Amino acid sequence: MLTKNKSFFPKGTVIPNHIAIILDGNRRWARSRGLPTLAGHKAGFEAGLEIARAARKWGVNTFTIWGFSTENWDRGPEEISYLFKLFKKMVGVIENEAKKDNIRFIHLGRKDKLPEELIKYIKKVEESTKNNKKHVFNVALDYGGHDEILRATQKLINDKIPAEKVTDKLFTSYLDTIDQPFPYVDLFIRTSGEQRTSGFLPWQLNYAEYVWETVNLPDMTPKRLWNDILDYSRRRRRFGGNDTVNHFVFDPKLTAKLELSWWRLSKIPEGVRIRDYVIKHLKEQFGLSSRLAVQAAKLLIEAIVEENDKKWDKAKLKMKKFYELIKSEIKLAFEPKVVASMEVDFNQMMTGKDNVKGTSEAEDLAVNQLAEVYRISLLQAAKAAKFRVLASVEKNLALASNGEEHWTRAEDYLQKYYSALKERVA
Repeated sequence: MLTKNKSFFPKGTVIPNHIAIILDGNRRWARSRGLPTLAGHKAGFEAGLEIARAARKWGVNTFTIWGFSTENWDRGPEEISYLFKLFKKMVGVIENEAKKDNIRFIHLGRKDKLPEELIKYIKKVEESTKNNKKHVFNVALDYGGHDEILRATQKLINDKIPAEKVTDKLFTSYLDTIDQPFPYVDLFIRTSGEQRTSGFLPWQLNYAEYVWETVNLPDMTPKRLWNDILDYSRRRRRFGGNDTVNHFVFDPKLTAKLELSWWRLSKIPEGVRIRDYVIKHLKEQFGLSSRLAVQAAKLLIEAIVEENDKKWDKAKLKMKKFYELIKSEIKLAFEPKVVASMEVDFNQMMTGKDNVKGTSEAEDLAVNQLAEVYRISLLQAAKAAKFRVLASVEKNLALASNGEEHWTRAEDYLQKYYSALKERVA
């Protein structure tokens, strides 16, 4: 993986070396709009090229698309013929852009059943771009994962390789991704809401991170890809080994009780009691030293005072300094200014909310803020964010003197929030 400090991503964003996408949903997109199937394929073709260009601009080395599987031959002849015309056009676009962007074009899959004219063109572009080094553009046509592994195995047998000589590295060299700098996929995306790999690159997807995009391919945009890359960057990839983060060893029950304690004092802007509560809470939640906990508590209390006075911009400045201190201690790659802004915006949106109606935007903010700070995926952050919203609603009801039972519920939701969070980060 390479870290690219691109201005259009938050500082520290990790850009995947290899993105692989199953291009799915063209026909459903067309049917839902009363359009012919071929119109869906055309729209999907244009969307696919657009996101490929965006990926190259952002520093992705290898971009792989699956356009036609070994199982797609059962489609109608008119549709298949049109698809092959689009694929030839796609190869032509890559050929035209290859010199400017230094792209190597590679076909993955079988070559014995595809139209002869298409195969000749594919081979021509593969040959003319073989020395390009900056980017790899893989197009999987007449590709099947089982078929690739079978073909690799047959080649090993034909080469009379002894069984004891077959290693992971050797087997990889017999696959369609041979001689590529990044044959293994970092980020795998499938559009249209389907949640399966369908046998795509089974060997190369070994440690890939998965994203299931709900939109059909024609609606897949560079902005969505940007979000997927950011989501990928936040994930803590252990690769079967030990985690490198050792600060998150908090007790959810204790952490919830401590946070509730200073929530109940939140109308007191300054004072030793609230500071002591916040210090204990921060030491428990983030594993801070006593010295850093004192500094962090001071900044957090100052931010709370600004929020209580509805001075949201000033609160963000205090929270930014708070998260700068937290970041220096826990050594994660979040951007303090970004997470501070999201947290204050969340608090502003939740101010006075006494039910969950109209809190979806705040919940989305909480998801993104948790994902950014704790380096987890949006999916992993969703459960905790929901409990955070529910706890805030109960807090508001309690502060509005609606009964002690709301503090009890707030503590219960806080405990569930920290439990859900610890499940992901411990």
